[in-house]
Amino acid sequence: MAAKLKKGDKVVVLAGKDKGKQGEITAVMPKDNKAIVDGVNVAIRHTRQSQTSQGGRVSKAMPIDLSNLALMDKNGKATRVGFRMEDGNKVRFAKTTGDVI
Repeated sequence: MAAKLKKGDKVVVLAGKDKGKQGEITAVMPKDNKAIVDGVNVAIRHTRQSQTSQGGRVSKAMPIDLSNLALMDKNGKATRVGFRMEDGNKVRFAKTTGDVI
């Protein structure tokens, strides 16, 4: 099945503690049905000091479920993703505007 959301897409969070926040997808985990979005669902991890790195509190973006994300169209609003054939190629398009993504 084709992926509705891919790395580099601008998305908005629909549910959870970060509802309404926007960001860009940095990684997608299709097996887990999750994605990592920069600046969203951030947790603080404590790291021990080593010879190469300074220890302390490090902010890390944690995975968020794909069902809680929606793609942003050119107007900055959340939209659903559809698929259609154009010139023999399968393309994604925004359901709100009909524009190819």
